[in-house]
Amino acid sequence: MRKLLLLALVGLGAQLVDGSLGMAYGVTSTTLLLAIGTNPAAASATVHLAEIGTTLASGAAHWRFGNVDWKVVAKIGVPGAVGAFAGATFLSSLSTEVAAPIMSLLLLTLGIYILVRFTAAGIPRDRLGQPLRKRFLAPLGLVAGFVDSTGGGGWGPVGTPAILASGRMAPRKVIGSIDTSEFLVAVAASLGFLVGLGSENVNFAWVAVLLLGGVIAAPIAAWLVRHIPPRILGSAVGGMIIVTNVRTLLRSDWIDASDGVRYTVYAVIYLVWALALAYSVRQYRANRDSETVAAVETGAPADESSERSSAPTAV
Repeated sequence: MRKLLLLALVGLGAQLVDGSLGMAYGVTSTTLLLAIGTNPAAASATVHLAEIGTTLASGAAHWRFGNVDWKVVAKIGVPGAVGAFAGATFLSSLSTEVAAPIMSLLLLTLGIYILVRFTAAGIPRDRLGQPLRKRFLAPLGLVAGFVDSTGGGGWGPVGTPAILASGRMAPRKVIGSIDTSEFLVAVAASLGFLVGLGSENVNFAWVAVLLLGGVIAAPIAAWLVRHIPPRILGSAVGGMIIVTNVRTLLRSDWIDASDGVRYTVYAVIYLVWALALAYSVRQYRANRDSETVAAVETGAPADESSERSSAPTAV
């Protein structure tokens, strides 16, 4: 009973983070299942079955709050489902030990770019509002879906930073669209695991409690992502990507860092991340105050201030 309660709390916390930042549900949940001795394929299968419900609830909540671009969902979700099914079906014969550090290095680069760009200049506006092309979204979805099912998580960490880095969508739209399209990925991955493993290798009680926690958190996360300023949200996402992928690299065979080295690196990263978030908050408030004054002077409504000017599609 205690284990089930813990899993429910993990599902709630993981979905709260995932729905707010567009990543980390699968990574968090799978990590716990592996820690208690579940084999990788069964752990990923359990998480993806739970994600069928959590992504459905999350997608509905994001749609309710206007966070979803359905064209992006279709363009990335369908190839994502194909990649997820393939990854789930062949997980037992595939090794991600070499691929994981390479992917983490690429994601770390994207994370640094996002953190610096959002912290220093706010939301990218040079291409904001331009359509995302299928030739970009389809390969991205295929790779992200494959990584997600073989690694027990990865749809958000791969998809979210890539689309954010394009500068063509506001952060809340990126997160809402990624979370919504993940429903297709979760269904396809679950079917692949059921074909490859059989239902007897999946603990459906664990699926149920992870699902319960995630469903409770989904509408809260969708509300949060609509009300967090884009500049602050971008800095938060960038930091999350950096922390997650540095952890993977330090534990990989490439580096295999000692505990002392890892903890020192983590401390430095958390300090830089905290400073970046503090700077983003300060700059957001300064811009909001100055634009509110300008709105009053020109006779425009006071609520059409910094959020609107810094992120036109985020309103």
